[in-house]
Amino acid sequence: MTMFRIGEAADLLGVSADTMRRWVDAGRLAAGRDEHGHRVIDGVDLAGFARAQAADPDAGAERSSARNRLRGIVVDVRKDTVMAQVDIQAGPFRVVSLMSREAVDELGLRVGSVAVAVIKSTTVVVERAAPATPSRARAGG
Repeated sequence: MTMFRIGEAADLLGVSADTMRRWVDAGRLAAGRDEHGHRVIDGVDLAGFARAQAADPDAGAERSSARNRLRGIVVDVRKDTVMAQVDIQAGPFRVVSLMSREAVDELGLRVGSVAVAVIKSTTVVVERAAPATPSRARAGG
């Protein structure tokens, strides 16, 4: 069974450790204690919680077949006469979009704007990541 400490679980969900602690304290997510007294969350429980959180990522959004929606803040906009590059920081992820200058102007995108990157792809590559450190994630029999 894989167990995650509060900080690692927070990193995986893209929230602060304080937010994760509040969710645990409010009873939204179960947590136990490891041998050092640190709160830990079972990987299966965390996955279920993450799935439930992602069920309605942006309630104000239009209906779409795209399931990958990353809400973030615009950190850079570079425009020329025809095209533009918009950089969005969505939690720990940087998303770069190339679009027409006209689209950027019509959407009113500028540094500091809140934007949602909607990603629709026919190919998704998934890699298994190793635990950050042996002491932060434990796998048992």
